[in-house]
Amino acid sequence: MAYTTGVFLIVLCVAMVIRYGPPDDPTMSQAVSPIHGWLYAVYLVATGLLAHQRGWKAVRVVLVALAGTVPFASFIAERYVVRVAREEQRVR
Repeated sequence: MAYTTGVFLIVLCVAMVIRYGPPDDPTMSQAVSPIHGWLYAVYLVATGLLAHQRGWKAVRVVLVALAGTVPFASFIAERYVVRVAREEQRVR
């Protein structure tokens, strides 16, 4: 979900430039905005489920959730979560 949300956030940023920049065409942002919104909601649910399953502290949950709002941050968060999960798996 982090990759999907991140890609759509980047597409949404491009759509906003097209909408409010020189082309001044709202078509793309009107299509991409709701898709990103729903994907971000699914991302938040997935983050919550993962946090509950792994017993994460609130700070980690908030940082991973906020990563879906900053372009490219969700990709970094995904790599971090995978690395931490693998380390926790080795310890068990």
